[in-house]
Amino acid sequence: MIAALTPAAALAHPGHDPGGIAAGLAHPLGGADHLLAMISLGLLAAQRGGRATWALPAGFVGAMLAGGALGAAGVPLPAVEPAILASAIVIGAMVAGALRPPLAATLAGAALFGLAHGWAHGAEAPSGALLPFMAGFALATAALHGVGILAGHAIPAMLLRGAGAAATLAGLMLAVAG
Repeated sequence: MIAALTPAAALAHPGHDPGGIAAGLAHPLGGADHLLAMISLGLLAAQRGGRATWALPAGFVGAMLAGGALGAAGVPLPAVEPAILASAIVIGAMVAGALRPPLAATLAGAALFGLAHGWAHGAEAPSGALLPFMAGFALATAALHGVGILAGHAIPAMLLRGAGAAATLAGLMLAVAG
């Protein structure tokens, strides 16, 4: 985890193959900022329980796909990287504080963060195989949310809150390094 938080790795998205589903699957795994936010969202979904368990990841991925289409089309979206960093910090802080704002507000925030993550993925999409690329990054994102959900159900509440605090701290470190 420490190596992923070094300045050289912050906001990094390593080179991808010429396109397709494999490149899309790899893309969300290439930046600590993305990993932190996506796993933290799964933790938050597990912590909230009920409808939030599926609604938060579904809302994030749906908005991420819309953002991916906007990014691939070259539609400008200001402050994407700060929004991505903010997603790791804010979602982690929500888990750490066991915050429970209304589900509609939490879904709206998840969608805004998903839009930013998607735009970043779409803007870096290889030309040609956009749909397989987008399918790949949606599947990888859903899997990362699933990891967070499974972890959130497997660990005690105090450790879950500690994981949220660690994600917040890591996001702040990335923000300072960037």
